Amino acid sequence: MVAIGIDLGTTYSCVAVWRHGTVEVIANDQGNRTTPSYVAFTPTHRLIGESAKNQAPINPWNTIFGAKRLIGRRFEDVGVQMDLRHWPYTVINENGKPKIVVEFKGEKKIFAPEEISSMVLFRMKQVAEAYLGEQVQDAVITVPAYFNDSQRHATRAAGAIAGLNVLRIINEPTAAALAYGLDRNLKGERNILIYDLGGGTFDVSILSIGEGSVYEVKSTAGNTRLGGEDFDNRLVAYFAEDFRKRYGSDITKNIKALRRLKTASERAKRFLTSMTEASVEIESLHLGIDYYGKISRALFDELCSDLFKDTLTPVQQALEDARMTKDDINEVILVGGSTRIPKVQSLLLEFFERTLTTSINPDEAVAYGAAIQAAVLSGENHEKIKDLLLVDVVPLSLGVETARGMMFKVIEKNTAVPCRQTKDITTLEDYQRLMTIEIFEGERTLTKDNNLLGVFELKDIPPAPRGVPKIDVTFDVDANGILSVTAQDRSTGNTEGITITNDYRLNQEEIVKMIADAEAYKEEDKEQKRCLEARNQLETYVYNVKQSVIDSGEDLNDQEKTTMLQDCQDAINWMDSNTDSLREEFETKLTEALMALCV
Repeated sequence: MVAIGIDLGTTYSCVAVWRHGTVEVIANDQGNRTTPSYVAFTPTHRLIGESAKNQAPINPWNTIFGAKRLIGRRFEDVGVQMDLRHWPYTVINENGKPKIVVEFKGEKKIFAPEEISSMVLFRMKQVAEAYLGEQVQDAVITVPAYFNDSQRHATRAAGAIAGLNVLRIINEPTAAALAYGLDRNLKGERNILIYDLGGGTFDVSILSIGEGSVYEVKSTAGNTRLGGEDFDNRLVAYFAEDFRKRYGSDITKNIKALRRLKTASERAKRFLTSMTEASVEIESLHLGIDYYGKISRALFDELCSDLFKDTLTPVQQALEDARMTKDDINEVILVGGSTRIPKVQSLLLEFFERTLTTSINPDEAVAYGAAIQAAVLSGENHEKIKDLLLVDVVPLSLGVETARGMMFKVIEKNTAVPCRQTKDITTLEDYQRLMTIEIFEGERTLTKDNNLLGVFELKDIPPAPRGVPKIDVTFDVDANGILSVTAQDRSTGNTEGITITNDYRLNQEEIVKMIADAEAYKEEDKEQKRCLEARNQLETYVYNVKQSVIDSGEDLNDQEKTTMLQDCQDAINWMDSNTDSLREEFETKLTEALMALCV
């Protein structure tokens, strides 16, 4: 069975497959090779992709985008709180987890970010199945290199909810490196830096590509909260302030107006990639006022200058962690749609003092690489990829809390995965029988500044003075970058197998429920498709009859023509005023039309 590669993006997603010795990026039913990562809920339907994004200006409260910025995070996360200011939809705190609230079919519905992401993944699965003409189950899904353990687990859960068997979670820059290296007969070892600036996340990875198709990640750094969405928000803030100054009215409380302004701002940003000036023109934006605004590329660069410069910090961090200088880098490869911004490219040209590689499509490279990895994992034996070996790394250090809240690192960041490391710890009190072990990820000295992954207890430790018992703690990171931990009391051999239970991660019961909900939506989607087909059938028949009557010449008298044309118009008017009718109603109307309209 074929395996696909999916780039689950913050703003756009993409799917690709390995076939006939090459990668094919798959276009959706609109003919586009990328699909907006949007999900919308209307009074009658659930929409995913283009249709969801297109209706966002009139239904902003129930149109979800940017769910990737919520996935695997806590509600009180500073980044989440900052993002909430820019989203028109409602996000609530449910036991520390962010949940999305929408109105659907007259009811309030609550979704986890994983469920929204699973809907986008399901859409990409549908796109692949329509193209391949067969069912697809196996997939490789990409994530930002700087995604932490919780975010990787959540992405894997989203895949399961979408009905996919996730073969592997791989890092986006690593996937892009695979795409870069596939058709190049590279001689000797080359160091490449992947600069991946997408719609909502930013990553830098340095890889060494050796002969024999060995891709080894040397270091990774980034910011999972920096991307094109942030540049759009700066433009929205600029135009909103311009509107306030010119018309004395604040539009920031008008959610519909802001959504329309966001759409226009994104369009202007794209326009500035090739032009030095762009304009936004929005009819009746707020209080009936038509708004016309202009922005120059120079002003846009100034508005976002701090964000652009912020991307160089992870570049320098990645070089430092890889123990390299910029002179050691053979090629700088640009990935992600936001790398098209001229100022971003000029900053990198100035920093590296070398030509940038833009030969791979920045929107498709990640899905392209994921498809290569999917082919390898599914047993594809083509000569181009049969010897391919991918060596990825742990993005953040992993460890436990010791005395006085210190972070004791068991696995250092940028350690190659899969990996396994054992360190010994001991008791802090005399005759201690139970040890609470807290697991953290991060680079700070104190655990309070790092991210808590989970807590477990090792019981029945033989009583002894503090410092005497030796407990071996083993951290095991699999090829997906996902962590499991075991602990063993050396004196008794008592071993505990630990599954990290993060309070902010979905448990198995929740995942099972969400899979069941997804099946229900699948049936709704099928019914919606049947309904549209019935409407289209009725519409086609009515318009064909109308044209036949017009072309009938003397076969029909004037009275017959007038009656039939009126019947056709009545049917058209009924369709226009009953767009949300059930399939059975369209079918009944078609039967009536067949009986009444016979040319």
